[in-house]
Amino acid sequence: MSAIDYDDFEEVDEPRFASDGEDPELAGPVPVVAVVGRPNVGKSTLVNRIIGRRQAVVEDTPGVTRDRVAYDALWNGRHFTVVDTGGWEPDAKDRAAAVAAQAEIAVTAADAVLFVVDTRVGATDVDEAAVRMLRRSAKPVLLVANKADNATIEFEANNLWGLGLGQPWPVSALHGRGSGDLLDAVLAALPPAGSGAGVVRPQGPRRVALVGRPNVGKSSLLNRLAREERSVVDPVAGTTVDPVDSLVEIGGEQWLLVDTAGLRRRVARASGTEFYASLRTKAAIEAAEVAVVLLDAGEVISEQDQRILTTVAEAGRALVIAFNKWDLVDPDRRHFLDKEIDRELRRIPWALKVNISARTGRSVDRLAPALRTALANWERRVPTGPLNSWLTDLVQATPHPIRGGRAPRILFATQAGVRPPRLVLFTTAPLDAGYVRFVERRLREEFDFTGTPVMLTVRPRKRQPR
Repeated sequence: MSAIDYDDFEEVDEPRFASDGEDPELAGPVPVVAVVGRPNVGKSTLVNRIIGRRQAVVEDTPGVTRDRVAYDALWNGRHFTVVDTGGWEPDAKDRAAAVAAQAEIAVTAADAVLFVVDTRVGATDVDEAAVRMLRRSAKPVLLVANKADNATIEFEANNLWGLGLGQPWPVSALHGRGSGDLLDAVLAALPPAGSGAGVVRPQGPRRVALVGRPNVGKSSLLNRLAREERSVVDPVAGTTVDPVDSLVEIGGEQWLLVDTAGLRRRVARASGTEFYASLRTKAAIEAAEVAVVLLDAGEVISEQDQRILTTVAEAGRALVIAFNKWDLVDPDRRHFLDKEIDRELRRIPWALKVNISARTGRSVDRLAPALRTALANWERRVPTGPLNSWLTDLVQATPHPIRGGRAPRILFATQAGVRPPRLVLFTTAPLDAGYVRFVERRLREEFDFTGTPVMLTVRPRKRQPR
């Protein structure tokens, strides 16, 4: 085959994928700061101020944050982890009790605690009950007098001395007033660097996003794999709002699982908390390497399920579909589900599929092999020689249909990248979309790209001016 001059072929728009976006790995112990307080005192707003970006979901409604959510923070050259928590209340019931329990777990695991109080309201009975809980933890506590937006309100912070936690730190988390002084005090309360306190930052786990419609069992699956109540679980749809990161061991390997908010509609049609939760879920998909999309095996595969699967595929992420609640599926439903899969998921036949029950633990151990297979194929590179030898045989056996008296020919192919695999076909003319799909299907059969999208780009030869 003669040498090919790449300048003779047209430039095309290559598929763009979100970068991995991984933070630089930080070795050694990382201290942890928990942010706690009753509902709607501005904890998530303060977290956003500390980390320097609007990442925690904020809305002027109590109870938006429900799980404990960790974020990386940096101040004056010192790295630490700040943990946002849901509103703590004594004698809470039902879901509120689970939220309060998560806040108490965060306090137990922290090296220091920021106790947030609304300066404009002053100390309440709930605040005083929270103080008793914090004293039992025996952790360093800094009293944050939030919403001190001006000097007059800041003076009211002196009334909080009565809580017995020492000096109140007047802060406006919304405007940043006093936040620098507070962060200096936080660093002073943390264990000295290199003392061995804090938690060790995990090194290099594969990132897995758990996504799906509301109430399909994402948080239940995370809790099952983590072997602890890591996420709040409630029959009411939409319990999870912020993405929740958890380092768990599956099949003898460490994985970083991200529990996300349920996607119930298009982001453009969402509003309020749902809008910001949807944005963070999409960001979690783009930051992940592989996504586990949970579908309710007992329900019909919906348009929203298909939209979520398309979002993952278009983001270029490896994909595993987990049909959850399999313990509740009867034989008749299994028969119809097989037909639904053939009909509704025909655009992504390459996705790996597992049947699980997060509630009982049935077959959840099958997730690890599926994840490994999807990731291995996501990173697969086909050598140019075998690729073109196979392609030559394919084109000779099934040439492109004749169009306008001539049939376009594929001259050469090369793999331009991985994660996901990206291949470029150099041709004499544009190819029919159906023929490109045919080439992709046969490519998958030959080189095994199960569990990953494959991006095929056609670069036709430039037309020479007459």
